[in-house]
Amino acid sequence: MATTNGLSKLVPEQLFHTVLTVIDYSHDASGANRTLFVLKTHGTLAAAKKYASHALEAVNFTAEDFEVYRVRADEDPAKPWTHGDGVLVFARSFDGQEFLVGIDTTPNNEALTATSDGEIVLPEGAKFLHYLLQITVDYNADRSGSSQTTEIEGTYVHRADAWTAAHVSLDPTEFAEFDRRGDAQFVEEWPFGEDVAVHAVSETGQNYFIAVKRPPEQKHEVKPHSLKK
Repeated sequence: MATTNGLSKLVPEQLFHTVLTVIDYSHDASGANRTLFVLKTHGTLAAAKKYASHALEAVNFTAEDFEVYRVRADEDPAKPWTHGDGVLVFARSFDGQEFLVGIDTTPNNEALTATSDGEIVLPEGAKFLHYLLQITVDYNADRSGSSQTTEIEGTYVHRADAWTAAHVSLDPTEFAEFDRRGDAQFVEEWPFGEDVAVHAVSETGQNYFIAVKRPPEQKHEVKPHSLKK
């Protein structure tokens, strides 16, 4: 078995992603203005949970940045946790934005390598992973756009590989409207966001956005996707 710095390396079956969801109630009380960020990926659940408890600090937030700051691991287990079963950290900023930190699990389809303590091993020169995200907004369920989900569809070492996968992740024949970045009609302007590769609308009105994102490194990078239907 290969080793890195004395730690054995393996290819885990699953990846555990620490994700941050920011809901901007300060500009839209419906909760429609929400954005998911993948902060880091680990090869074990234990490593992901350990990281998640201080994930906001990793992007240079401090407890003083928030009106409310709660870490589930630090709470009295005898008292109820009121911020959702999957939420490990809850924070509310002074302007009303809510920050929810949790863990998402996906198959390790790209066969990424991890050390025995759960750290992902990146090849020389790579600083972070790139994530293929599918954002689904159901305007039929709620016209404000608050009915939405974000799923991690792929994890890649190279952005070019993620971008290639993004362009073929949806079948154009299954949608009433299908737009790819790079299509002739969007040469001068692409209206769906700089990280969005594909926008599609189903026959029943659901909007799909396929985006390629990297983890934010500083708190000023934690900003909305600015998606448009």
